[in-house]
Amino acid sequence: MNAMKSLMMGAALCCGLASTSAKAWWNGDWTHRAKISLNTTAQGIETKEALSGTVVPVRLHSGNFDFLSAKPDGSDLRVVAADDKTPLKFWVERFDGGNELAVVWVQVPSVAPGTDKNLIYVYAGNEKAAAEASTPALYDGSTVLAMAFAEKQGEAVDATGQIKTSEAVNRDANGLIGAAAKLDGQRALIVPANAKLKAPGSGPYSVSLWVKPEVVAGELFKQGPLALSINGGKLALVYGGAQAVGGDLPASAWAHVALTLGAGKLTLYVNGAQAAQADLPTTAPAIEGDVQLGKGMSGLIDQLEVASTVRSADWVKFAHAAQSADAKLVAAVGQTEASAKEGDGGSPGYFSILVGNLTVDAWVVIGILAVMFLISAWVMYAKAMLVTRADKHNRMFLQKFREVRDVMMVPPKGLQHSSLQRLYAAGLHELTKRDVGTAGAKPLSGASIDAVKAAIDADLVRENQDLNSQIVLLTIAISGGPFLGLLGTVVGVMITFAAIAAAGDVNVNAIAPGIAAALLATVAGLAVAIPALFGYNYLAARIKNISSDMQIFIDEFVTRVAETHGAR
Repeated sequence: MNAMKSLMMGAALCCGLASTSAKAWWNGDWTHRAKISLNTTAQGIETKEALSGTVVPVRLHSGNFDFLSAKPDGSDLRVVAADDKTPLKFWVERFDGGNELAVVWVQVPSVAPGTDKNLIYVYAGNEKAAAEASTPALYDGSTVLAMAFAEKQGEAVDATGQIKTSEAVNRDANGLIGAAAKLDGQRALIVPANAKLKAPGSGPYSVSLWVKPEVVAGELFKQGPLALSINGGKLALVYGGAQAVGGDLPASAWAHVALTLGAGKLTLYVNGAQAAQADLPTTAPAIEGDVQLGKGMSGLIDQLEVASTVRSADWVKFAHAAQSADAKLVAAVGQTEASAKEGDGGSPGYFSILVGNLTVDAWVVIGILAVMFLISAWVMYAKAMLVTRADKHNRMFLQKFREVRDVMMVPPKGLQHSSLQRLYAAGLHELTKRDVGTAGAKPLSGASIDAVKAAIDADLVRENQDLNSQIVLLTIAISGGPFLGLLGTVVGVMITFAAIAAAGDVNVNAIAPGIAAALLATVAGLAVAIPALFGYNYLAARIKNISSDMQIFIDEFVTRVAETHGAR
C-alpha cells in the first residue's frame, strides 16, 4: 500500500511539473504578454544556420498587445526568453500608448534554423513595476557601429554612446522602424573617423543599412576606398580595383542594403538576397577614415550597422526580414495568463481580437446600437403578443356576435384583447343613448345610424393608433441602425489610418485589426436593422389584417342595426 501511494504521489508530482512547464507564466504580477515567434521555416524566412546574438525589433500594436494594461510610458515592459524564465536585454525605441504603437529592440541569444519555435515574450500590466534601465547597446561584440537615429534632436549617437555624427541630424519621425535620418541631397552625413571603424584591406568588414531614396542617384556609403553608390536605380560597390554592380533600388521605397568584405570576396546584398559579388584585389588599402552617408542623395536612411566580421548570407537575410515591415519572420499575438494556459499559442479568437481593438467612438456607437436592438426586440415581442391575442379574441367574439339575432344581445365578456368587442361596446353605447331595444323606442333614422357609425369609426381610428404605436421605433432601427454602424466604421478607419500615419508603420498586422474592429460597428448596425426589418414587415401585415377585420365588422354591425332597428 505504501509503495502504491508513493508511486501515485510521484506520478502526480511529475504531472504537476509537466503542467507547470507547459503552462508557465514568468511572473503573476504581470497580467499581459505578447508572444513573439521568429519563423525560420519556409513559411517564414528559411535559414540554414543557427544565429547567435541577433537583435530583433519587435513592433507592438493594438492587434498583438494590450496597451491599456501597460503603463502609459511602457516602463513596466519586460522581455523574457523562450524558457519563460530568463530575462533578455531590450531597448524601447518608441512607446506611444495613445496611438497604441511601440518598437522594442530585443537581444535574442540564439535563433535556430527551420523552426517557428524561436520564442520570446514581452510582458506588461504591472502598475507597481519600476522602470528597468535599458540601453541600445544590445549588439554582439563584432558590431562596431549601430545607429538607429532615434534621438529627438541633435547628433545621431552610436548604441554604445561612444561615437556620434559630426553635426546635428535632420530626422523624419516616420522612418522604417522609428525615426530616420533625413538627407538633403547635398551634404553627406558624417561619422568621424574612429579606431573602432578601421578594417584591414582584406577585411573582415560588413555594413548594413536601410535606405529610401527620393531620387535613385548619389553616394550611399563611403569610407576611405570603399564606396557604395546609386546610379539610375542600380547599386555599384567599388573597393580598390574590385567592383560589384547589381540590384535594383526603386525610388520612394525602403530597401535593405548590405555589403561584406572578406574571404577574398566583395559581396553586395539587396533586400536580403545577394545582388553582386567580385573578387578582392590581391593588395587593397585599409578601410579607415570618416564614414560618409548619402552625399548628393536625398531621402531617408535608417538602422546603420557596421561590423568587424563577415556577416553570412543567412545573417543578412535574417536582418532584412527582422527589420522590415512585413510579417513573414516575426509573428506576435497577445496573451493573458488564462489564454496562455489554454494550450499552445493560447491565441485569442477572431471575435476577441475585434472587440479588443474597438476604439472609444466604436464602443459608443455599438452601445447606442445595443440599446436600439433591445428596444426593437421589446417592441417586436410586445406587438407580436398583442396582435396574436387580438386576433384570437376577435375570432372568438365574431363567432358569438354572429350567433345572436339581435345586435343588442351582448356577447359574453372576458375577451379583453378583442378590438372587435371594444368597437361593439362603442356602438352599443351609442344605441343605448338612443333607447334602442327598449319598449316604445322609435326606429333609428338614417342620420342616427350615420351618427352611430361615425362614433364607431372614431374608436376604429384609436384602435389603429394603439396597434401601430411604437412601430415607429422599428422603422428608426431599420433606417438608422446601418447609418450609425457606418458612422462608427468610418470614424474607426480614420483613427486607424491616422495612427498609422503618425507612426509611419505600414505593417498589415498594425492596420488590419483596427480596420476589422471598425467594421464591427457596421455589422452591429446591420444586426439591429435586419431583425427589425423582418419584424416590422410581419407585424405590419398582421396589423393590416386586424384593421381590415375591424372595418368589416363595423360595416356588418351598422348594417344589422339598420336592418333590425332602422326606420322602414
